[in-house]
Amino acid sequence: MSRLPRSTPEAQGLSAAALGSFVGALDAGDPEIQTIMLLRHGHVVLEEAWAPYRSTDRHLLFSVSKSFTSTAIGLAIDAGLLSLDDQVISFFDADELPETISDNLAAMKVRHLLTMTTGHSQDTVEALSRDRRMVKIFLGLEVRHEPGTEFVYNSGATYMLSAILQRLTGETLLDYLRPRLFEPLGATEATWQVSKEGITVGGWGLSIDTESMACFGQLLLQRGQWQGTQLVPAEWFEAATSKQVPNDNEENPDWKQGYGFQFWRGRHNTYRGDGAFGQFILVLPEYDAALIVTSATTDMQAILNTVWEYLLPALEGKEVPAAERPERLVLAPPAGPAPAPGDGTTYRFSASNATGLTAVRLDVDGTGTFTFEDLQGRSHELVCAAGDWREQTATDPIDDAGPDTGPDTAQRVLTSAYQDGDAFVATFRWVETPFVARLACRTDGDTMTIDGELNVSFGPTGISLTSDK
Repeated sequence: MSRLPRSTPEAQGLSAAALGSFVGALDAGDPEIQTIMLLRHGHVVLEEAWAPYRSTDRHLLFSVSKSFTSTAIGLAIDAGLLSLDDQVISFFDADELPETISDNLAAMKVRHLLTMTTGHSQDTVEALSRDRRMVKIFLGLEVRHEPGTEFVYNSGATYMLSAILQRLTGETLLDYLRPRLFEPLGATEATWQVSKEGITVGGWGLSIDTESMACFGQLLLQRGQWQGTQLVPAEWFEAATSKQVPNDNEENPDWKQGYGFQFWRGRHNTYRGDGAFGQFILVLPEYDAALIVTSATTDMQAILNTVWEYLLPALEGKEVPAAERPERLVLAPPAGPAPAPGDGTTYRFSASNATGLTAVRLDVDGTGTFTFEDLQGRSHELVCAAGDWREQTATDPIDDAGPDTGPDTAQRVLTSAYQDGDAFVATFRWVETPFVARLACRTDGDTMTIDGELNVSFGPTGISLTSDK
C-alpha cells in the first residue's frame, strides 16, 4: 500500500517531459540504475524500477544506514540519555578499555563519532568487522590525532554509536527505532545486520524498500514531522544535516562540501545519506524535493552529475537537455545461444571462495545447477537456464571482503545462462542488493574451471575457481 500521495509532475510544478529526459539520461549512463523515486511538495511525481528490480523489494542501503543511526542518537539525546559532549569511554566497562587510556582517546566525545573526527588516521571498520570483540578493538586502536581536528570517514565510529545506544537502552538500534521511526513511517520491512557480539552494526547493513527511503527523505524535508506528529526533534535534523566539519580532503566535488552528523553536504545546498555502489537519499530543500536512488556502480559521482545536469534545471523550471526515455526500463539477461548439453557431473569447490559456491552440475537439458553456501553455512541451489530471468529465493552468499554484507534473510535471485564458445555462462542477480555475478564455467574431464566477475565489490571483482579433485 502506498504511504506517500502520488501526483502528476505538472500538478507539482514540474514538466513530465523534463523528468522523462532525466530518466532517459540515467538509463543511457554507465551507472546501472535499479530504482528511483522523486518527491516534490510531499508527493511522488516520478517512480521507476528497471526490471527485474522492484521498488517494493527491500534494498541493502550500505552507508545510508548511518543517517538512520544519527536519527536514533538524536532521539536518545532528546530523551536525556546522553549528550554530544559525553566521553566515549564513559559508556564502557573497564574490561573493554585499554590498560592505558591515551589523552586522545579520553578526549573523544559522542560528537566526534557523529562527525567522523575521532582522531583515527583511517577507517577502523576493517579492524573490527571480522572479530567478535568490535567494541574492545575500537577502543584499543591508536588515536593518532586530537579528536575534532581531522575528518576521516570511519564506519567503525558509527558502530560505536550503535553500541552506546544499546548500552543505554538495553535494545538494539533496530529495536529502538522500530516504534519511534520505522513503524510510524510504515517501514515495517526493515532488517539490519547484527555483529558477532550482538550489536546492530549501525554504519551499514540496513535494508528497506524504495518508498521507505522516500518516507525518510520526506521526514527530513519536514524537519522530523510526520502526519502531524513530531517524530524527531526539528533541531536535531537541522544540526545533523548542516555542515559540522570541513572535509576538503575528499576527492569528488559532492563529497567535499562538508559533513554533518552522519549526513553528507552536497553542491547546490543539498544534503544526503549515501551508501556504497550508488544508494542515495538526496534532499534538495530549496526545491522541497527529495530523490531516492538504488543502483550498482563504482562511480557514484556520475549519478549526481546527471542529477545536476537534468533534474536540477527541471526543478528550477529551466530547459532540460534532451534525452530519450525508452519505452521499457529493463536490465535484460545477457544474450547468447542456449547452453550446450552437459553430462550431469557434479563439480565441487571449496566453500571458502568469495562467492560461496560449493558445487556446479551441468545437465543434458542445458540447465546448470549451482549450489551456494551462505554465511551461516546453509546450502541453496540456484538453477540457470537460457532465456528470460528465472526467479528463485536464497540468502546472499557473497562475502566481498568488505563490511557491507547484508542481513541474513531470504531474497529474490534472478538467473540466466547462455553458451559462449566452450563456456556455460551463468549470471546471478541478487536483486535486494547491488550484486551481480557472472560465472563462465569450462569442463575438462574431471575438472571444472570458472572465470568470472562481480559487478561491484569492496575487494577484487575477478573470480577464478578450480574444482576440487
